[in-house]
Amino acid sequence: MTIDPADGRQLADLLRRHRITLQHRLGQNFLVDPELRDAIANASGAAGDDQVLEVGAGVGTLTVALAARARRVVAVEFDRNLIPALREVVASHDNVEVVQADILRFDVAAAFPEGGEIVAGNIPYNLTGALIPKLLDLPPRPRRASLVVQKEVAERWTATTASSLATIGVQVFAEARILMTIPAAAFSPAPRVDSALVVLEVRERPAVEVDDVPGFLRFVEAVFQFRRKQLGGTLARAARVSSEEAAHLLSDLGIDPSRRPQTLSLPEWERVYRAFNARLDR
Repeated sequence: MTIDPADGRQLADLLRRHRITLQHRLGQNFLVDPELRDAIANASGAAGDDQVLEVGAGVGTLTVALAARARRVVAVEFDRNLIPALREVVASHDNVEVVQADILRFDVAAAFPEGGEIVAGNIPYNLTGALIPKLLDLPPRPRRASLVVQKEVAERWTATTASSLATIGVQVFAEARILMTIPAAAFSPAPRVDSALVVLEVRERPAVEVDDVPGFLRFVEAVFQFRRKQLGGTLARAARVSSEEAAHLLSDLGIDPSRRPQTLSLPEWERVYRAFNARLDR
């Protein structure tokens, strides 16, 4: 018998038979809307010879839809209590590899040595901050990431200004867009907030032309520690120069020293990094 966990009754029966109690601390909220599930799978663009890394496979709700579209799906799930149910759901799909692992410690490069995979998943809210650096900071990188995340996170990732460290961490490596909002009622149990489906089209080259991208991100992180302060004073302290010199350098870049870090665009961050990084190193 084929099991569809996107059907609320079948999901409840599956959890009961495997004596599974969902863990709120692990962000276990499963999609119970087959149409939305299929729309999410379609948005991944997985087809033909594609390989997919699914993050947080749960009991296989999205896994079966991805397996119907792609050549290979590596379904990673952290909670070992869910693995028997996940294996039962995907039993008829011989192109699915079930892996019990912490995605933050999973060797993605070993599973996809050439990169270019598609990443998909309904991402636990407590994982989003660490997941993007894990996937994007170092090559080989995926071709695309199609992720269901908290709506607030999706809005940060797609912001028109580099308003947070998360915004910059995503947009340096990918073009991000929100495809749809997903109401809390589409999940069981329902979370307290709505979610959104975000697609990240990974760039062939980072959006900033700097000699050290990790160094650039560390620089941005250091400045964001004083996000409520004016740039002139923050950069003066960080670079150990006078406020007058910092203001002069910023003015030369066409940036008002009284602005806050969250108001800068990505090209402005690049210019600031080039002007101040040598002084920080000193």
